[in-house]
Amino acid sequence: MRLETLDAWFRSFLHLHEFDSIDPSMNGLQVGRRNREVQRVAFAVDACVETFHRATVWNADILVVHHGIFWGREQAVRDAHYARLRHLIERDLGLYAVHLPLDQHMVYGNNAQMALALELEEIQPFGSFRGKNIGCMGSFATPVSLDSVVTRLFGSSDAPLAVLPFGATQIRTVGMVSGGGGSSLDEAVEKSLDLFITGDASHTLYHRALESAISVVFGGHYLTEIWGVKALAEKLSREYPDVETTFIDVPTGL
Repeated sequence: MRLETLDAWFRSFLHLHEFDSIDPSMNGLQVGRRNREVQRVAFAVDACVETFHRATVWNADILVVHHGIFWGREQAVRDAHYARLRHLIERDLGLYAVHLPLDQHMVYGNNAQMALALELEEIQPFGSFRGKNIGCMGSFATPVSLDSVVTRLFGSSDAPLAVLPFGATQIRTVGMVSGGGGSSLDEAVEKSLDLFITGDASHTLYHRALESAISVVFGGHYLTEIWGVKALAEKLSREYPDVETTFIDVPTGL
């Protein structure tokens, strides 16, 4: 596969251009490579030296991440930024980033994949951000406990940063916005949802949730955003069997 083919493949269903006006991330190819052939593609949440190192050890040609290294402002090439660019260029490791398009996508996105893991029904867009719905919402065919939701998504009740059990004892309706989506709590309250799931924990949301009698799960930025890159890796390997893929897990605990 050529690098240009991979880029066109991503753009064919992620529609990166639609987010140019609202996403500070430089979605798409952030760092190219001298060799335009791509046979091994690594996927990860974050662009960082640790992830770059593991991708290099695996002999990746390109690394696809959710959080890239360019965020809509000029940045001097020195210190940590220099170290990251140096590693990529010296090892001829390409870097591709997909930020909000991967939160938003209703099939392969972080939120859609969490909804799929929960086996939610009647899934629809949710979580308005600058005119676009970034998350999704849905309902259980049969109400389930809050502990069951947490365990299905994160493996154990201890994994999330915090759980605020302020709503119904049995959960039927859920809204979710991965990562830093706490501002969508108001929308969840307005839609009378039983549960709101996001990544980053926020002190300011505690009393809003308590007074609105809605449960909230702060799953952690990282753990709510592993879903999309994993789904992309599976889709790529399925549609291009000659391309090897891997997911590089570098959890932050946050």
